[in-house]
Amino acid sequence: MGLLNSVSFQRLQGGIEAANIRQSVLSNNVANIDTPNFKRSDVSFESFLRQQESGLKSQLSAKVTHSRHFQFGNHSVVPAAVTNKDETSSMNNNNNNVDIDREMALSAENQLRYNSYIQQINSQITMMRTVAEGR
Repeated sequence: MGLLNSVSFQRLQGGIEAANIRQSVLSNNVANIDTPNFKRSDVSFESFLRQQESGLKSQLSAKVTHSRHFQFGNHSVVPAAVTNKDETSSMNNNNNNVDIDREMALSAENQLRYNSYIQQINSQITMMRTVAEGR
């Protein structure tokens, strides 16, 4: 199994994609801080991975091609990032729920997460290069 086909590499790639989507969503939240009735959104990804890795029943399942096939989870599938809108809260008099301090903290956390994913991918590539070169 090659590096690019490994589950861990695919999970890291999914994490990077989720971090990119999350940054876009957080930026959109901040851009709409004064928009009346705007509801903030967030991105879920890491919670799906934690469910998968801890063996909890995941929302992921195997592809079924026949109605008589058994349904079961597939732990080699990497979940996709899901964007969720928070319709339940309001922060301002204009029914908007964007808190700039929270958005900035989430953005900083997302940047750290993104950097961590990049470092892990670089580490895996360096190990594969070392093995391939026989050093």
